Amino acid sequence: MPRFSCACGRKTTLKRLLETLCGLLSGTALFAIMALTFFDVIGRKLAGNSIPGSLELTELLMVVVIFGALPLVSQRGEHVVFDSMDSYLPGPILRLQAVIVHVLCAVVMLALAWLMLRTGGQFWDTGETTAQLKILKAPFIYGMGVLCGVTGLVHLALIVKPPEALAEGEGAAL
Repeated sequence: MPRFSCACGRKTTLKRLLETLCGLLSGTALFAIMALTFFDVIGRKLAGNSIPGSLELTELLMVVVIFGALPLVSQRGEHVVFDSMDSYLPGPILRLQAVIVHVLCAVVMLALAWLMLRTGGQFWDTGETTAQLKILKAPFIYGMGVLCGVTGLVHLALIVKPPEALAEGEGAAL
């Protein structure tokens, strides 16, 4: 059985932890949306009544799905890309392009995380809630901020990815 160095093992552990936590978070929220929609439609068709606040719950769960999956999409390199010119560019240019993109994405995501955490604090202080069900918004905004921060860190980690992997556009290996 091969032995891994500490750094390699840590990267593998971090990657597994990221995939497990974010995957469970997004998957559970997506399942909840599916179940909520199913029972809401059944309630409307059979009982003539929909679930109160189902739209609000769906919106909040969509936030969890989207922001929970964002670190995984970045880590795997599954964003939509425009790569029609890549076959004409030399490897060093593609490497530089990838580094610039990851730096910009990291800066934007970390700035967005800071703004969301600040906004979450403001919402917490004012007790801001959803209109119908009166669910506190602050925990969701804090979660969005944390997940944007994690996504920013993923992009920072991708900057040091081996040049050949960045130039070839392979999925990320944190």
